[in-house]
Amino acid sequence: MRLIRGAASIESSDKDCVATIGSFDGVHLGHQRILDKLSCIARACSRPTCVIVFEPLPGEFFSDERVPARLQTLREKLESLREFGVDQVLCLPFDRQLRCLTADLFIQKILVDGLAVRHLLVGDDFRFGCDRKGNLACLRRAGQAHGFTVEQTPTCILGGARVSSTRLRGVLARGDFAAAATLLGRPFVMSGRVRPGRRLGSQLGVPTANLATKRLRSPVRGVCAVRVRIEGRPGWHKGVANLGCRPTLGGSDEILEVHLLDFEGDLYGCKLFVSFVRLLRAEKKFDGIAALRAAMAADISQARQFLSALPAVESS
Repeated sequence: MRLIRGAASIESSDKDCVATIGSFDGVHLGHQRILDKLSCIARACSRPTCVIVFEPLPGEFFSDERVPARLQTLREKLESLREFGVDQVLCLPFDRQLRCLTADLFIQKILVDGLAVRHLLVGDDFRFGCDRKGNLACLRRAGQAHGFTVEQTPTCILGGARVSSTRLRGVLARGDFAAAATLLGRPFVMSGRVRPGRRLGSQLGVPTANLATKRLRSPVRGVCAVRVRIEGRPGWHKGVANLGCRPTLGGSDEILEVHLLDFEGDLYGCKLFVSFVRLLRAEKKFDGIAALRAAMAADISQARQFLSALPAVESS
């Protein structure tokens, strides 16, 4: 899969594609339906597929205080799109210049002059351009003028409600990881490389691998039972994780701390994939280190008991 960083990086071989546009945060079942349709159209006309995304997400650009929780980092999103067979991704920097483009200019600069799109597939709620005035009718008029076709995908309904990134954020915020897995078609996973920390976990007798969340705000908060895969190694390890700011230890920045059960070894620099299984409790500030140590021991015991009762996960 080719990553195109900005419209100025589009090459002649990237043109004449079948494209779709959106945030694709989470790459959930609704997104997957669009990708499946995109792939079918591309195969029928022997053209490459292209997904147009934005970085940062528009919601992150417009929200001054409480930004929407981010389901995936850009890297995680690209990995998901690659898994679903996308040929190329055009990542547009969402800045003031792009924000001020009218719908007509966006079509001309990106879809026509840039990618020379032959067919465009969009979701039923798609809006674009300055003040979100661009819509399906606008795209179809432009398509008639510039020689590309436009198709809209129907809403993906599951359990009587629309599958969306907003709905997914809601179930994750409640710690309903089973519902999240249903909406995603796979478990909810966060990934990252283990970075050096202050080794406070080791001092408390519970060594942890520290991962930067690389999000302005994560969709999960609290202590969770997890499964962890180490990149390049087989199998999944049982673990317990805390996603938060460690208030008892005076922390302020959001971090994902993972303790692998019954594991010995150096994880610094390793990439971990953390699959969330069950919310054990909310993060809280304890009255001291002794109370924190006791809570951590209880968390580990509860996570071990819950994970041991689940079926084993196949190696990948």
